[in-house]
Amino acid sequence: MTEQIHNRIAMLRAERNVSRRELATALGVHYQTIGYLERGEYAPSLHLALRIAAYFEVPVEVVFSTDPFPRLGSGQAG
Repeated sequence: MTEQIHNRIAMLRAERNVSRRELATALGVHYQTIGYLERGEYAPSLHLALRIAAYFEVPVEVVFSTDPFPRLGSGQAG
């Protein structure tokens, strides 16, 4: 049994108006890799996880978790 890694990559991209291609280019990966990560179809290496966190300038725990992240309320202002 493999443990799923949950992430907030799509949320962080949306907040900062960054496309999958832009993020992929900055990280040196194929843009489809970002989609696989966002959908939970691929677990990143530790190196890639740290680079993603560094790109968004947040701790890695903000981006990745072994537990599902709580859903944000639809009424939350941003």
